[in-house]
Amino acid sequence: MHILLVASAFNSLTQRVHAELRDRGHLVTMELALPDGSLADAVRRHAPQLVLAPMLRTAIPREVWETYPCFVVHPGPVGDRGPSSLDWAIQEGAERWGVTVLQAVEEMDAGDVWASVACPLPPVPKSDLYRNEIADAALAAVLLAVERFASGTHTPVRQDTSRARPYLDQSVRRIDWHADSTETVVRKLRAADSQPGVLDTLLGEEWYLHGGHPEDVLRGAPGELLATRVGAICRATTDGAVWIPELRRRRRPGQPSTFRRPAVSALGDLLPPVPRLPALPEPGWRTWTDIRYREEGSVGFLSFSFPGGAMSTAQCRRLLDAYREACTRPTSVLVLGGQRDFFCNGIHLGVIEAAEDPAAESWANINAIDDLVEAVLRTTDRLVVSALAGNAAAGGVMLALAADEVWCRGGCVLNPHYRLMGLTGSEYWTYTLPRRVGAAAADRLLREALPMSAAGACGLGLVDRVVDCRPQDFQAEVGRMAARLVSLPGTRTRIAAKKAELERQESVEPLSAFRERELAEMHRVFHDPAATYHELRRAFVHKEKATCTPPHLARATGGRTTAEPFRFGSAATGRTTP
Repeated sequence: MHILLVASAFNSLTQRVHAELRDRGHLVTMELALPDGSLADAVRRHAPQLVLAPMLRTAIPREVWETYPCFVVHPGPVGDRGPSSLDWAIQEGAERWGVTVLQAVEEMDAGDVWASVACPLPPVPKSDLYRNEIADAALAAVLLAVERFASGTHTPVRQDTSRARPYLDQSVRRIDWHADSTETVVRKLRAADSQPGVLDTLLGEEWYLHGGHPEDVLRGAPGELLATRVGAICRATTDGAVWIPELRRRRRPGQPSTFRRPAVSALGDLLPPVPRLPALPEPGWRTWTDIRYREEGSVGFLSFSFPGGAMSTAQCRRLLDAYREACTRPTSVLVLGGQRDFFCNGIHLGVIEAAEDPAAESWANINAIDDLVEAVLRTTDRLVVSALAGNAAAGGVMLALAADEVWCRGGCVLNPHYRLMGLTGSEYWTYTLPRRVGAAAADRLLREALPMSAAGACGLGLVDRVVDCRPQDFQAEVGRMAARLVSLPGTRTRIAAKKAELERQESVEPLSAFRERELAEMHRVFHDPAATYHELRRAFVHKEKATCTPPHLARATGGRTTAEPFRFGSAATGRTTP
């Protein structure tokens, strides 16, 4: 079937739907719903059999939904309506939620229901939920709706009752530090963690707070700053405290847009003298940190979780230190990866953009992540497993490929390419990617710059094992798989062969040669003021609106169909043309 995706942005859910529909043989095209563009003209140009909107902030024009069948994915259960559905659910402490695929009509979220799938809402940030439980339910609902539509026999269900809720604005999100409990503060922060943040006054300035994690030990006067840890700040509540990893200064009239930054660096000289706590807390202390290590028998688990999945120079260096320390432990398998959500998206464009010299910071960041990848590649005394609980992109994918095995949760989306940021890439990709998929496939992946599903990546050889489980079950399943890997009779043989294989590679072409070639090109780009990387980086960090649909998305990809063009009024809609 020819399916046209219409979205306000090519976000994580839209990418997953794009990849999964391609996997199933559908012909997929994409158009961004742009303020100054004509969506009706774009749809007519594509002439799809079905229009599907995975993430759309504006209404589909009447002339489109009257002519073509249009399905809209709403991140809420049947009867829920409004632009802040998931935000309200998290802020009010809902434990169950769902995703509904609706037929587009004049009134937003009021159309007939083609599919609805329920899901749990564990106590994690909104963006994490959106990329995991919500995305899982959305994908299931989309596939069911597409199957029902293709059958030509299904009649969607009319919504008899619904509740339309307003946009969740800052007047409702605002934290009362002298009245709100830690639980309430965390819920408010989690409901706004990536966007829009919670507007607050801190040290005499207005900031948007991003991210929130409970702290059990530290105490102080409500609203007081208590400590810092690896770039985050800890702030007291009425009955405890919360960690806030990132801040975004409120935009002043006539000034450029602002963007999220690590809280400590964002505050700069405003930050009062508070204790700087060690990165690794005492065992048993329920608190926030971004890197943890634990052991179960002969398996070491080095987990990390950085906001947005990006890794700054400092974060790369701290993770490298932790990796080297983990390699001193008497384990035979080392699992590298987080418990939920992003694995890694490569270098930290926000920190780079905020630097006094973005070119120099870009260079420092790429070398720091290269050092980490090299350490993994040169580990010969144990097996290393990259465990991807969530999405990975660019250098994050290449970091994963440095390991001996790559295990990926079934809901992950991988973007193994660089060119959309105007970069040629490093992280030893010219060694690891062709080694995995072959030179031709590696070239195609980087050239096409399309997202891949976990299953698609596995079929290509990019991933070794796909773990089909719920997000909250991934850590335990990886633990069981790692324990089995330790017990396999061939594991010791594989470990023994690693040193000889590395020596063989060094004699043919040393790893340093791959790095030098990659970095020579990256250095040229970083230090060329006219390079598109700088413009693309600024646009990405400042969330500038796209002016057109990228050509690589507008082109048809996936399966091929010889079906007749859709004519509105087929049995699949249960309606006829007026």
